[in-house]
Amino acid sequence: MNWLVIGIGDITRKRVIPAILAEPRSTLYGVVTRDAKKAEAYPGVLAWPTLEDALQDKAIDAVYVASPVLLHAQQTIAALRNGKHVFCEKPVAMGFADAQAMVATATTSGRLFGVSYYRRLYPKLIRAKELIAEGAIGQPLLAEANYHGWLESEERAWLRDPAMAGAGPLFDVGSHRIDAMNFLFGEPQRASGLVSNALHQIGVEDSATVLMAYANGVHGVVDVRWNSHVARDQFRVIGTDGEIVLDPLNGPELRVGSRVESLPAHANVHYPLIENFVSAVLDGTPLACPGEEAIWVDWVSDIAKNGPQKTAADGVRGIR
Repeated sequence: MNWLVIGIGDITRKRVIPAILAEPRSTLYGVVTRDAKKAEAYPGVLAWPTLEDALQDKAIDAVYVASPVLLHAQQTIAALRNGKHVFCEKPVAMGFADAQAMVATATTSGRLFGVSYYRRLYPKLIRAKELIAEGAIGQPLLAEANYHGWLESEERAWLRDPAMAGAGPLFDVGSHRIDAMNFLFGEPQRASGLVSNALHQIGVEDSATVLMAYANGVHGVVDVRWNSHVARDQFRVIGTDGEIVLDPLNGPELRVGSRVESLPAHANVHYPLIENFVSAVLDGTPLACPGEEAIWVDWVSDIAKNGPQKTAADGVRGIR
């Protein structure tokens, strides 16, 4: 399968392109980059300055969209309309309406549209879903996740620009944890959220907290922030008869009761995604994260960003 990768940045250089080069049925056919010098690192690979130019090449089978979030919708839709399968970085789009349009275009084009929520292929998260289904903790009641750290590095400074990134930690790291809960419990039925700038006065929030309710009665809480010098990466599911602890979510261990299981992820967390996408295109294997499931993260994020952020004064006025 011939891949076109849009953007040669941190994620594509470290994970996506190495995954494509390692996957036996994949070929890195071309890249889209405004900096031609970046393409020199991949001898024999074609390079185009714009996606429009690249899409004229009929040999391209699939497009990996790794541009800023602002461009996800327009680039995905353009690639799908030109008969290419599309695998897109997260979050799907700047908002739920754009995300829905991407899914609709995939449906009408007859092409596959997947999203890179790679934690769905973490062995420990798959195992957690199995344990929940088996009743290992009784009826699940509450899922809690947080990811705390400091501001993203200057190398990824575009993440601080709301016009390019859409949001701060809510989109960058919160989206993964919201999707992990959706993977475990299905589409959220209700959501609310708070975003604020507790410390850094930047264009996007530095704190985001989301609350979700699922059809089976589970409540999900996700808290992400760029204002903590203490790193945290916690994830647990509490049930009537116990809990499953995945702390740290990016580590190998899963704990249920007194039992500890070691289930490490692939050394390149994007490789299983690329392998799954290729199998979906060539063999009909189900996508690990199809677009129609991934967009529910955008639905939750829209509510957290744009829902009414009421104050105590609002409550007092309401009483009067």
